[in-house]
Formats: sequence, structure tokens, C-alpha cells
Amino acid sequence: MTTAYLGSIEYYRRLLREEVSLDFSVPYRKQTSMNRCLIDSPHGALALTVPVVNPHGRMPVGEILISEHGNWRHQHWNALVSSYRQTPYFDYYEEDFHPFYHERRWERLADFNNDLHQTVMRLLEPFPLVAEDRRRDTPYYQMFASRHDFIPNLSIVDLLFNMGPESVYYL
Repeated sequence: MTTAYLGSIEYYRRLLREEVSLDFSVPYRKQTSMNRCLIDSPHGALALTVPVVNPHGRMPVGEILISEHGNWRHQHWNALVSSYRQTPYFDYYEEDFHPFYHERRWERLADFNNDLHQTVMRLLEPFPLVAEDRRRDTPYYQMFASRHDFIPNLSIVDLLFNMGPESVYYL
């Protein structure tokens, strides 16, 4: 399975259920979850894209460099804060995600994604996965569902910020 920027709920469901490992040798593909995620916002699904240095040919995703063009880190953090500040668990997880947008810099997309992935896995780790027959396939609480209905399969941060420890019941 390839790397993903704040992978979707289905991405994490598959990673956890099938115990697959991440492969950084696969060719980078533009406009995919390798450098893009979807979060909930007051206006519906919002795409956040990590800018990358123009890849040459079929470069492996592990060699793709992050572009420091623009102020993307600040924009992504502001989008996360404005979308999730009022959710039940944002304050609980804020310190875990803050450094990715304010403190440390990564050169390679795969390293950035992998460190985010390790953070997500650490946050999910204290809570054992529930048996398949106890998994909930129903919509979970989303902050803006009353404005634009439930949006399925957003980034894992949507589930974490809204459901906290109960996230495992949806994976």
C-alpha cells in the first residue's frame, strides 16, 4: 500500500485490518491521496494538497520532495483549526498535529506522510480494534452534517477529532 497524506478512513481501515505495509517505491501519481486529503468544512469537503517539486518521469513516491512554495503549512493548519476547533476531540489531539505545520520541516513527502501516519497509529494504538461484527457502518458525528449532510470517507483526522477513542468502532 502506498503512502497517503492524512489518509482516508477507508485507507486506515484497510491498513489496520489487513496489516499491510507502506511501499515507498511505487511511482508518484499526481492528484491522489499521496499528497492530498479531504476534510470536512462548513462548505463541504475541502481538499488539502501538499505541494511537491515537479517530479521527473515515474519517480518513486519515496523520492518526491515537498515544495516550500507558498504558505501551505499555515493554510492547512488554519483549515484544520477552522473546521475542527469546535469538535469534541480537537483540543485533545491538537498538540499531536501542531508540530507538522509549525515546528519541524520535512524534505520528502514520504517522510512527512510516514511521520503523520505514525502519529495517527500511536493515537489509535491504546484502543484495540473491535471485532468486525461490532464495527459500525453507520455515519458518525460530523460537525457540519446539519449543513451539508454526512460526508463519508474523509481524512482520518475527521474521525479522530469528532469521535476520539470511539474511532476504532468505525475502522
